[in-house]
Amino acid sequence: RRRKGRERRRRRAAMAAAAAGPFSLREVLDAFRRCVTEQREVLLEPYLSGWRGLIRFLQSLGAVFSFISKDAVAKVALLEAHRQQHGFVSLQSLVQHELAAGAAALRARPDSGCRTLLRLHRALRWLQLFLEGLRSGEPRTSVLCTDAYNASLAQHHPWVVRKAATVAFCALPSRDAFLEIMNVGSAEEAVAMLGEAIPYIGDVYGITQELFAQHKLLDLP
Repeated sequence: RRRKGRERRRRRAAMAAAAAGPFSLREVLDAFRRCVTEQREVLLEPYLSGWRGLIRFLQSLGAVFSFISKDAVAKVALLEAHRQQHGFVSLQSLVQHELAAGAAALRARPDSGCRTLLRLHRALRWLQLFLEGLRSGEPRTSVLCTDAYNASLAQHHPWVVRKAATVAFCALPSRDAFLEIMNVGSAEEAVAMLGEAIPYIGDVYGITQELFAQHKLLDLP
C-alpha cells in the first residue's frame, strides 16, 4: 500500500512537471526582473514564479537534483499557501507579520513562512553561483556544481547528504547540454541571457540576506 502511494505521488509530480512545460531561462529572467520594487521590496508573486521556473530547470536534469527540487516544490507550495491565506505582497510583509507574534513563537513553528523562505534563500544562492559558473565558460559542470554547493548549501546539510550530493554531481551533463536546456537559442544566446538574469537573481538574494540579517533570522532552526 505504501509503495502504491509513493508511485501515485511520483506520477502526480511528473504530471505536474509536464503540465508546467519545459524550462525557459527567459521566464526566470522576467520573473526575477519583476521582483524588486523601487522601495527595494521583493514581491512574493514573481519570486515564487521565478522559483517555479528554477524548479523546472532542476527537474529537467533528472534524479541528480531531486534532493533539492523536491524540497523546493514543497517550500514554494507552502509559501504560496501563506501568500493566499494572509494576502502577503512582499517578502518584507511576510517577515513583519510573523515577527509581530514574537521571536519565540516564530522559532517554534517549523512551517513558518520565514523558515520556509530561508531554505529557498539558501538554495537560491547555490543556483546563483552555479549559473555564474556556467556563464564563466568552465566546461567541467561537476566542478562548477560542487564548488557552488560547497560555498552555499553544504554548510546546512549533514555529512551523508553532502557526500551523496558530491557523488551525484559527477553524473552531470556537459556545459553545452546545460546551455541547451535553457531553451533560448544558441549557446551564445544562453550565455548572454545568463548575463542578464544572474544580476536580478543576485539582487533578490542580497535584499533577502540583508532582511534576514537585520532581524537575526539567518539561523532559524
